[in-house]
Amino acid sequence: MKHIVEAVAATTHDHHHFFHRKSLKATAPVRAESEEKTSNLWFKCPKCHELTYVKEHLDNFKVCQKCRHHQRLSARERIEFMLDENTFVEINSQMMAGDPLHFANEGEIYPDKIKQSQRKTGNKEALVTGYGTIEGQPIAIAVADFGFLGASMGSVFGEKLVRLIDLCLERRLPLVTISCSGGARMHEGMFSLMQMAKTTAALARLGKARIPHISILTDPCYGGVTASYAVVADVILAEPGAMVGFAGPRVIEQTTRQKLPAGFQTAEFLMEHGMVDRVTPRRELRQEVATLARLLDRAAAPVAKDNRPLFTITLPKKIANYQ
Repeated sequence: MKHIVEAVAATTHDHHHFFHRKSLKATAPVRAESEEKTSNLWFKCPKCHELTYVKEHLDNFKVCQKCRHHQRLSARERIEFMLDENTFVEINSQMMAGDPLHFANEGEIYPDKIKQSQRKTGNKEALVTGYGTIEGQPIAIAVADFGFLGASMGSVFGEKLVRLIDLCLERRLPLVTISCSGGARMHEGMFSLMQMAKTTAALARLGKARIPHISILTDPCYGGVTASYAVVADVILAEPGAMVGFAGPRVIEQTTRQKLPAGFQTAEFLMEHGMVDRVTPRRELRQEVATLARLLDRAAAPVAKDNRPLFTITLPKKIANYQ
């Protein structure tokens, strides 16, 4: 473990020490048109309409104490909640999207929409990447921010994720991705769609190197993100009630002309049907990810300089012979 920590500290990648951990209590509530409305004193849950003191709501990690509805978090809030204090180092923070198609809609051009999202979120792009520790376990982390154009996956989004995977390969760091998205970024056309294959191919290299990937799906997670890197993982977790799929339920109903089953595309429904390994409440995510990262990192059996495993795991004969 010591060599991993030293490698993380000695990395020469371009990075930016922006992060000083604060209590989530001090974080201003995220305001979005479709999100929960808050005031200086009260929070009203959009699901059960229960009123809660904002301070109590923040103390509970923005989870409704009555109905357990999980409010969306920004990328910075996710990082603050998940990682150990003062350990996060952001990389490739200055990468910004170009305008390859000169996209415009009703007089509004793509670069202007990027600038609006940057002002709104404080991020240059919809994906924030870097490395740090969770309960002392070194990890690399990529977190999508839905407030930035619906966390749509464009060319910079994909490139940042691939560069983070390259860092994982170089430093043998377990990868944690926290995904929420509306899908591919239409403003970049085929350049956006290419990121599905690009990120999946990079994760294939990660798997070949026996470096673990833990994916966390949060509300909402749709389109090309769900159809690519978000579900190419050793373990897939999801927050309670998160909506996950490719196309939305209404589109599917209109296409198939059939009534969908109750709870369709919720995290719980997907776990019942084998797409998600576990639905984990937000309060338990940090500890669960740390435990999984430690177990999977050990099972990866890192190789010493003489190419001998530092330790081995004996598998049952049936499993060992399975190809």
